[in-house]
Amino acid sequence: MSPRSASVNEELRRRSRERLLQAALELVSERGYEATTLGDIADRAGSARGLVSYYFPGKRLLVQSAVHRLMHRTLEEALEREPRTEDGRERMARAIDAVLGLAREHPVLMRQHMAGILQGEGFKQCPEQRRLAELLSDTVVRYGSRDTAADYPMLRALLMGAVFAALVPGVPMPVPVLRAELFRRYGLEWERGAPPGAEAPGGAYREDLSRFFAPGSREAERTRGRTGGHGRDDGRTQEPDAAGQSK
Repeated sequence: MSPRSASVNEELRRRSRERLLQAALELVSERGYEATTLGDIADRAGSARGLVSYYFPGKRLLVQSAVHRLMHRTLEEALEREPRTEDGRERMARAIDAVLGLAREHPVLMRQHMAGILQGEGFKQCPEQRRLAELLSDTVVRYGSRDTAADYPMLRALLMGAVFAALVPGVPMPVPVLRAELFRRYGLEWERGAPPGAEAPGGAYREDLSRFFAPGSREAERTRGRTGGHGRDDGRTQEPDAAGQSK
């Protein structure tokens, strides 16, 4: 049998990594961070346990990457839903609502994420976080910022602070109150975006997380476009080993 091409191995690695990210999200949502082990994640993903450490140096970075992936795809979905718009103020409203929606729809997961960032290992950059940052930075630019280098970190801080405030055990602030304050700061009308209590167009908030990791996602299509589109998914894709070969 001839060896697989580099493009096929790249596609296999991407799919394997995404299965691990999806499994991490599901298990932390169900059990919490401490009760979830790397072995559990590998088993849920259908991957060899040793493969987890090939992609991620530890559980904390794996979970951070998984949550950043969820945040990036949720934000992308909100910004691109119909009716599509280039209106910077509407896009800012959608971005705020998307992030606050995560606190409302996935409280356990987001609380664990915030707690992890505040612990010793702190905030770790990863490809998923960089994609999220690019999308938020673009939102700031379209909103009309003349100093993205200063305005993007401020938006990030405000959104993180709002999520934290919404999830503090015992004294959570209501999401509509936090939304009103953020909308006031950015001069946005309440009717923009997806106001709390109204079903988001297209059903933006669903518990099924698999749509963020599906092979047919836009990101997968972009990856296939870069690699020549030679990957084949017949439901029996083999895991690549650390050298990039299939097992």
